[in-house]
Amino acid sequence: MTDALSYFSAKLALETDSSDVYAAQKAGEHLVLVDVRGDEAWTQGRISGAIHMPYREIAERAPREIDPSSSVVVYCWSPGCNAGAKGAIEFAKLGYAVKEMIGGYEYWVREGQPTENDEGALPRVFDAQVMVVRTRVAG
Repeated sequence: MTDALSYFSAKLALETDSSDVYAAQKAGEHLVLVDVRGDEAWTQGRISGAIHMPYREIAERAPREIDPSSSVVVYCWSPGCNAGAKGAIEFAKLGYAVKEMIGGYEYWVREGQPTENDEGALPRVFDAQVMVVRTRVAG
């Protein structure tokens, strides 16, 4: 039986969350954020700075489009979607350092991180159900 320390250490080695990804982006860390959802989902909205590579296309496209030494983070719709895990498997088969962003696009949006579609930036929403929402106090 796996002990708790080993289990949770292995889990965190292979996943991240929207807050950590956003902090890494703001800090200028190099990671390739990959949206593995289909075309309609991508068109509707996506994480700013992400690239679109549906999980079924990764085996063919990734070696041509993403440096194999890159750190890759994949995401799909939400915790109820397993396309992120499917995408992570495809990147892992190719030897990439890959993590799945738990919570997916849903939690990225709910935490108010930047999103866009073909027309530009989408409104930012801060959901008090999933994060602390602070009001600014005039000084």
